[in-house]
Amino acid sequence: MSELPYSDLAQWAAHHLENRPPRAKSLVMTLFGDVIRPHGGKLWLGSLIQLLAPFGISDRLVRTSVYRLAEEGWLSAQREGRRSQYTLRPEASQRFEHAYQRIYTPTYLAWDGQWTLIFSMPSLMMNSKQRADLRKELLWEGFCALSPTAFLHPNPDHTILDYILQATQAQSQVYVGKLEPSQLPQTRPLSQLIQDSWDLAQVASGYGQFIQRFAPALAMLDAGHDYNDELAFVIRTLLIHEFRRIQLHDPQLPIELLPAGWAGKQAYELCRDVYRQVCGKAERYILSTLRAEDEQAPEAAAYFYERFDGLPVPSESQA
Repeated sequence: MSELPYSDLAQWAAHHLENRPPRAKSLVMTLFGDVIRPHGGKLWLGSLIQLLAPFGISDRLVRTSVYRLAEEGWLSAQREGRRSQYTLRPEASQRFEHAYQRIYTPTYLAWDGQWTLIFSMPSLMMNSKQRADLRKELLWEGFCALSPTAFLHPNPDHTILDYILQATQAQSQVYVGKLEPSQLPQTRPLSQLIQDSWDLAQVASGYGQFIQRFAPALAMLDAGHDYNDELAFVIRTLLIHEFRRIQLHDPQLPIELLPAGWAGKQAYELCRDVYRQVCGKAERYILSTLRAEDEQAPEAAAYFYERFDGLPVPSESQA
């Protein structure tokens, strides 16, 4: 189904919200990762309610969402009189950093052609919880399972891999090694594992739908359509919210192993281009909202401007 024509960015955003309204709890997670973490990782409940208001999310849903996220260990709450402040817990902040690094960094960088193999042996006595936790984390990180205790990926992030092994306390109970294709004739190439072990069709479909939805917004931005600070924030948040949901299912394979014309590359570049255009006005809206309740709310940390290979840094006159 082709996208409807839009007269302006406000109409595009309204159509998106009407047809794909984000769930409150999931959108709170997006905000904490994309917005709140670079601004100190904490905010007052009143500010969160204000930030979510343009998406049609009620006070009650915001309160229910942060309560559940606190119960699940993502947030901690502090009360000051009648006000509540929510903060990312340290372990949650680290997980957010790892998860969001996937969003802002391209996956089609240079690959050395080697694969990373992780496996354990019965003699190493991993308990059932360790095996289950390790399997869950590695599959989420894009590894394929060759067996219940053997996992393979062509190009994992080794910083994140080290974090997973520490978090599951499996460092001393697994072997980690490198594989490279054999030159033996008449054997199956390792690249054949892509179609045998990863289901990329659903991921490609998700990227295709993302492109279909957000390409009109980029076209209007490129054409110079006007938009205010609040709309910039809405566009940026919807953009990252949708892209994040697809990224969760992307095994992050090297471009050399992916089908020709891989939609993930185009989707990343579209996301990057929209984000770069709206981030300045969006940041202005975010900071004014946060400082309405907390005059000391910090500006975005320096690392924020490293996203997508570099964002425009506002001058003092723009701040």
